Amino acid sequence: MKLLVTGGAGFIGSAVVRLAVAQGHHVINLDALTYAANLENLASVAKSALYTFEQSDIRDRASLDHVLGTHNPDIIMHLAAESHVDRSIDAPSDFIETNITGTFNLLEAARAYWIKRSKPDSFRFHHISTDEVFGSLGPAGTFSETTPYDPRSPYSASKAASDHLVRAWGETYGLPVVITNCSNNYGPYHFPEKLIPVVILNALHGRPIPVYGAGENIRDWLYVEDHAQALLTVATQGQVGRTYAIGGRNEARNIDLVQMICTLMDEMHPSGAPHARLISFVTDRPGHDARYAIDPSRISAELGWQPSVTLEQGLRKTVRWYLDNAAWWQPLLARQGVGQRLGTGG
Repeated sequence: MKLLVTGGAGFIGSAVVRLAVAQGHHVINLDALTYAANLENLASVAKSALYTFEQSDIRDRASLDHVLGTHNPDIIMHLAAESHVDRSIDAPSDFIETNITGTFNLLEAARAYWIKRSKPDSFRFHHISTDEVFGSLGPAGTFSETTPYDPRSPYSASKAASDHLVRAWGETYGLPVVITNCSNNYGPYHFPEKLIPVVILNALHGRPIPVYGAGENIRDWLYVEDHAQALLTVATQGQVGRTYAIGGRNEARNIDLVQMICTLMDEMHPSGAPHARLISFVTDRPGHDARYAIDPSRISAELGWQPSVTLEQGLRKTVRWYLDNAAWWQPLLARQGVGQRLGTGG
């Protein structure tokens, strides 16, 4: 099939592009190349006849119309978004403009394109979202497709708004939409402002490893390549109008996750051991959600997807990848905001 992937130079988007090309799909990667994008993520497919890159911004409706009219995709997979919670606290307007207005522009461009093509039954608009739209869980329970929305940060509020827009365009205009909400992703090519790469790289360089609050916040971790397979499964097999929750069934407290990484670093980079000595507890993030956990029963029962990588396996693969790929992450350390404490609410 011909897939248009927005944000295909980002962390999750590039995993989707690499896997889609490997599975024989023709992929058009539409990306504005903002600070967290990196075309090096796609070096392995850049010369493939199945891959095309279009530098375009989802805030630019005319550009979207041009790309859709030129490439005639069967499916749109919408991953382009501002996604770092800390940055959303400092600069919420970027998240409103990209995640809400950008999604609106893409929906309208997709609707015009779909109508122009006589509303083919095969067309899909797949919107990729996050479990953060559901707010914060207590010690028990999980998020599912029917969990009420309760966003707590500018980032999660902007993603919640985009989810509502997609549902509205499906209900009001009949646009064939599917939505997925995922838990925290990790793995190779993760931009080095996020928790797991920060821990690995700070440990590698002997720098303090920041842990918010007491490290008691719990997340459900999903290996990015498992997520990419889930997304392609939903895009090609999911039921129109349906939402699918995608989780890794790998819950961990932040402090336990950091200590697991430190143990792996002790093994793989023993010259800096014990790396746990670098752990430094810092002032918590404003509005920090206590716990996320997803019940992925629907996607498992209806589409046969299951996470294949445990947290222990995925962390080992991820640490090894960062140790072996300094040429990838080294240039990214100079990008704006990387290595700085953001999102203090000050």
